[in-house]
Amino acid sequence: MNGTFPPDLPSEPAPPAVPTPASPPSSAPAAPRASAAPEGSGIGVLGMGTYLPARQRSNEEVAAAAGVSPAWISQRTGVHTRHAAAPDEAASDMAAAAVRSAVAAAGLDAGQLDLLVLATSTPDELGPATACRVQALTKARNAVAFDVSAACSGWLFGARVAHDLLRGDTGARYAAVVGVEAYSKFLDPADRGTAVLFADGAAAAVLGPVPAGEGFADFRLGSDGVLADNVLIPAGGSRTPAGTGTVAEGRHTIRMDGRAVRDFIVEMFPRIVSESLTRNRLRMADIEAFIVHQPNPRLLRSVGTELGVPPGRLPIVADEVGNIGAASTPYALATSAVNGPLRQGDRLLLAAIGAGMTWGSALLTWSGAPVIRTAPTADPLQRSTR
Repeated sequence: MNGTFPPDLPSEPAPPAVPTPASPPSSAPAAPRASAAPEGSGIGVLGMGTYLPARQRSNEEVAAAAGVSPAWISQRTGVHTRHAAAPDEAASDMAAAAVRSAVAAAGLDAGQLDLLVLATSTPDELGPATACRVQALTKARNAVAFDVSAACSGWLFGARVAHDLLRGDTGARYAAVVGVEAYSKFLDPADRGTAVLFADGAAAAVLGPVPAGEGFADFRLGSDGVLADNVLIPAGGSRTPAGTGTVAEGRHTIRMDGRAVRDFIVEMFPRIVSESLTRNRLRMADIEAFIVHQPNPRLLRSVGTELGVPPGRLPIVADEVGNIGAASTPYALATSAVNGPLRQGDRLLLAAIGAGMTWGSALLTWSGAPVIRTAPTADPLQRSTR
């Protein structure tokens, strides 16, 4: 049995990026609270931030442990490199870095956030919510912080929640939605089906009021719990608590039925896209970019070609970062804004598929929001062109 969550309201542009003062210490007065979004405005992206940990893992390194060749990884997946968190670096650390960058890009202070939604499959701990850890790290003291769990679809689920709360709460104006994964801590290096694909990283967006006609529209979410065993970490929860046996059996690492997941993506991705276009009376040519979760670059290119996505309109980022789960879709969006560059008014179709199985889509009219990317480069801060 499966469930779908129906439509919503439209929305999105952003103020120009400006230098952002550091959040005041906890003893200082909170930043002034902004009024609710003006009547008739939409909810869109005001700024974005991304973070990749410093350590990079090449195909040569991964192949040695997985018992395959570097060429096998490239040919089967299209992934060439990926990033791995440091031993003392948790999901909250990466997410906080992305949120700080997104808030700065939006020209805001963390104290102005009303909502902080975090999507992940690899939390710091089973409880409390990793979002609360990020709230403390970023000093977003006025935000309501909580997690959503929808695997690789998680950021899109979180964006829907934030969008609707901002539309419905007259006292709320700004929300940070961040996707983050520390998959490298939950991988069996010898499992070639997962070790070659999954990686670490974070990407965040600050959502807030934008002029009418811009921003998000037509969110659609779905799930089919019958397929929950297709991708999972079997132990560590209340059904199979951690113990010496579960550790010895390697049941705290990702298990994936690769064939079943591939077949689901091949069937579902065209359906998500086609149904969104049909509902909104749009053609492929009306979409400037298809911003989608990046499970496997080779598979994604193949599905896009069969679907008839126009050349150059399906940005691929997983070849350089791997599958970073809930961070994948916002990372692709931020990268497209920097490298595209996306132009204000461009219509985008967002789509994601994740474990559960879960899926979602939305339309987004781009506002020209700034992006700050924090990456292990000589010049770590990279701003998008407006």
